[in-house]
Amino acid sequence: MRYFNNMKKSLLFILAAVVLMCATGCIEDSFSESPNDLLAFSADTVAFDTVLTLQGTATKQFIVYNRGSKQVRISSIKVAGVSSGKFYLNVDGVKGKEFKDIELRGNDSLFVFVEGYFDEAGKNEPQEISDRIEFVTNGVTQHVTLYAWGQDAVRLRGDTLWTDYHMTADKPYVIYDTLVVAPKANLTVDPGATLLFHSGGALKVYGTMTAIGTQEKHITLRGDRLDHVVGEIGFDIMSGQWGGVAFGVGSYANHWEFVDMRGSEFGVQISSDNPDRQTLYMLNCMLHNSAGSLLTEWNAGVTAYGTEFSDCADGVINLMGGKTNFAQCTFTNYYLFKNVTEPLLNVYNIDGDYLPIRSNINNCILYGMCSDINAGDLTGTDIYLRNCLIKADGTDDDNFINIVWAGDAKFYTVRDDKLFDYRLQPESDAIARGDRSLCPAKARYDRYGVDRLATDSPDLGAYAFN
Repeated sequence: MRYFNNMKKSLLFILAAVVLMCATGCIEDSFSESPNDLLAFSADTVAFDTVLTLQGTATKQFIVYNRGSKQVRISSIKVAGVSSGKFYLNVDGVKGKEFKDIELRGNDSLFVFVEGYFDEAGKNEPQEISDRIEFVTNGVTQHVTLYAWGQDAVRLRGDTLWTDYHMTADKPYVIYDTLVVAPKANLTVDPGATLLFHSGGALKVYGTMTAIGTQEKHITLRGDRLDHVVGEIGFDIMSGQWGGVAFGVGSYANHWEFVDMRGSEFGVQISSDNPDRQTLYMLNCMLHNSAGSLLTEWNAGVTAYGTEFSDCADGVINLMGGKTNFAQCTFTNYYLFKNVTEPLLNVYNIDGDYLPIRSNINNCILYGMCSDINAGDLTGTDIYLRNCLIKADGTDDDNFINIVWAGDAKFYTVRDDKLFDYRLQPESDAIARGDRSLCPAKARYDRYGVDRLATDSPDLGAYAFN
């Protein structure tokens, strides 16, 4: 019996070897020298969009295919070098400037990775940079186009502004580490200016910041990653890319209009020892997408009109003492990267552990995937919500006045599609539910220029229905 088992094993081994030899013999090892057997590419253009000069690009990739049955020998792969940009290659895991005699088997493929680095152009406007990767196979040259826009920038590395400083819209500002505005110094930011914060970058203001944009020229505060996370999804959608903005004790009369701030770690934080002096005034701004909260104040004076506070991992607004006024604002949370448990509005003087809060919240919307407010009973406080839409059900009292209870804001936002648009659909319960007398004159027009007071009753929230 042992003899027959050994014979069976030997026969199986021989059979497997024959099958392997046949399979190996089926692979075409000969090289094609025909100019008709060329390469195919997964993309004919590799585009980098806008890239900051003196700063490396993200890595892009594409695939090179040999569709034929025979091997081909790619005699050369290199960047042509016809532009001022510097592009670097990695072919199947090997870095280099030029690759020679790359063998590619029939019906096989290889990956090519591309990075770029661009010198300053000495121009304010983005400069077009175009080059190509050349592939020479069987005497025939093929190419993949490389395309980018190089943008010069002003770089600030851990600077302290001891005297007044003026930021223009000519070039973006890239901020590394923390930019500090010292006491008695004023940072002025022009309409259309862009502040790009590198990872870990932040802005701390002990003096004054005046950032007044316009409807046509917003001021932008965001991370410095201008590329895409994946596919067509840009880094704009990612929170926690940079620190945030902190206003320290002794900083007053800060003024923001049409400021779009997004992608931060902790949003805007405000500390003060005098709530009767206004620390920050905001008009038609947008604070969006924070890995913490969007606005946290300690005993400060804050006014916000027509401003959108949207999407964060923690509570949207934290009030810890102070004097705050919100009118025609939208507080909402459809944060993408976490199941949010904190409410939209946190008030921290109910149990007496914090300084008193004086807050008026008028013609606003509090609506999102989380609860509205951490305190269900505001009796005896100086916190008043008037003509607001609230997702929760309830009844009016001395602190909740003319409330649209259990309302549906019906934003255009579709979280699963990564669409975050907090304007109102025609069926919104926020339309024509405001009190005209509670709409400040400065908030008459929203961020899109729509007149809130074109009707007898203004719409609630940061955006008038149009």
